[in-house]
Formats: sequence, structure tokens, C-alpha cells
Amino acid sequence: MGTERKYSFMRRGFYRMRLNCCSYGKFFSSSPPLTPIALPSPKETHLWYVIPSEVKGESLLNKYMEILSPSEKENVLSVGGDELRKSALLARTLVRTTIARYQINSSISPRSLKFRKSIHGKPEVDWQQGDHCEPPPLHFNISHTSSLVACGVTVNSPIGVDVEAKQRTVKHNVLTLARRYFSEHELEALTAIKDPQLQHQEFMKLWTLKEAYVKALGRGFSGAPFKTFTIRFGSAIGASEISVDLLDDPSDLTCNWQFMLLELAGSHYAAICTEKDVTNEGNTKGPVKLTVWKTIPFVEDKCVSGTETVRILCGSR
Repeated sequence: MGTERKYSFMRRGFYRMRLNCCSYGKFFSSSPPLTPIALPSPKETHLWYVIPSEVKGESLLNKYMEILSPSEKENVLSVGGDELRKSALLARTLVRTTIARYQINSSISPRSLKFRKSIHGKPEVDWQQGDHCEPPPLHFNISHTSSLVACGVTVNSPIGVDVEAKQRTVKHNVLTLARRYFSEHELEALTAIKDPQLQHQEFMKLWTLKEAYVKALGRGFSGAPFKTFTIRFGSAIGASEISVDLLDDPSDLTCNWQFMLLELAGSHYAAICTEKDVTNEGNTKGPVKLTVWKTIPFVEDKCVSGTETVRILCGSR
């Protein structure tokens, strides 16, 4: 099946979602440029997110497809189900439009960006020769569900991001999953919670934090299985602190990572794990600044830091 045929199939799939095809009808006659943003400071994390249900319009979705690479288009089209396919499209769109905002020495278009994967499969920007004198120290990580897509950006610091719906249903009892994937300490902490709803919430927080840590390490899940480390947060070590203990190799520099656990839009947990910046004369102490934007790429951007939309539950502040 050729690309053109598959692309038409995708358009039919989006038609089935009954999106409002006129919402942004005037937008595409002259697409506005992306708002340029300065790179994060060494102790700052930028988080961009989009809510798929708020992205409406056949024309807009087609515009997003146009900025993807051929392989990205194929990957999106291979996803089954309209909601999941739309989420996959928005994930790639958010990465490209977010990175393109950071105009580093020259203007970058979302479509011109190229990507590669590390030895363990973590995506990173493949800066082309001639783009810059040297690759900029920009790191990013993407996470998406069918109901929210997020992209985190840092400078000089590897980053891992994970988002999960607070009310996400799990196939098995949370304690059954915890016995399989979590450390003994984490299992004991969950078992001590008798309220089923609260237990589910704490399970989702732990899962989100563990995912973010593994993604920040960049080793892949086989390189850092969930059972090989413990996340401690909340009343166990102080209401605003999160730490990680490695069980297989306690000598590893676990203190070199910092976390934030957020509630986004009242409906999702978001965990951010970053490596402490050691380029600033070894100064790694002090709070980490977080700036959050809600976006519909090419349509609108809104800084929501400090609003009720973003609630920091624990971690660096």
C-alpha cells in the first residue's frame, strides 16, 4: 500500500472522529510562525503539553502530518484506533514544534529537524552539519497517553518525562502489579494503604516516577528494570522530597538525579526526572525552576505555570 493511499486512509479515520473541520479554517491560509523561546537556564525545565481532545479540525491534523518525516508518517499510520493514532501524531508534532521554538543561532523549521536514537533507543536530535558550530546542549523527552501529550526540555541535563491519567484503569489489582514490578519497600508502602482509591493513586504516582527515572537514564527498560530500584517520596522522607535507591548497585550516583511530581489539568500525573547540572562549577544545590505551557501547535500557546492547572505534588521546587 503506497504512502498516498495510507494517508487517505488516515484522513478517513479522522473523519470518523467527527472533528469540527472548520475550527481553524482560516488558519492555514497563512500559518503563523512558532513563538520563539529562549533555552532553559541550567536549573530550569520547560514542559509543553497538549490535550488531544482540544485539537480539532481535519485541516489542522493534515498540517501536522505535513511536518513529519516519511518514517514518522508510516509509524503514525501503523497505529490502530483513531484516538491512539491521533495521540501518536500529536506526540511527533509536539516534539518537532517544541524544539523548533528554541532558535539556536539560526531559524529552524519543524519539518527540517532530524532525529536519531542512542545506543539504547532514546530519541535525540541529530543536528545536521552546518546547522550549528557544535550541537546545542538541548535534551528532550516525550510521553503521551490518548488524553494528554507532554514534552520536557532541558539544557545540559538528561531528562525523562512520563504522564499517566489519574483514573487510568489497570488490568489487574494494583498490588498484583506491584508484586511483579515494584521493589519490596514500594510494595510494603502500597500494602499499608487500606483505602482502594488512595492506593490506586499512590500506585499511579510511583509508576509515573519510575517511568520518568528509567527514561532519564536512557538505558531502556531492560537496562533498568523497575524492581532494581526504589522510589521514596512523601511522608517517608519529607513531603517535598523524592529520592531513588538502587538495589543492585548502591554505589551508583543516585543523588545525581532530581524529580518533580505534578498534577496536570486536574486529570493527569506528570513526573519529571533530570540529572543535576554539574557544568556550573559543580553547583547542583538550590531549587529547580519549572515553566509549563499548554499548547495547540500553530494555533495557541498559554503559559500555565503558577495556575491551578499545574500543581506540584512533591519534588524540587
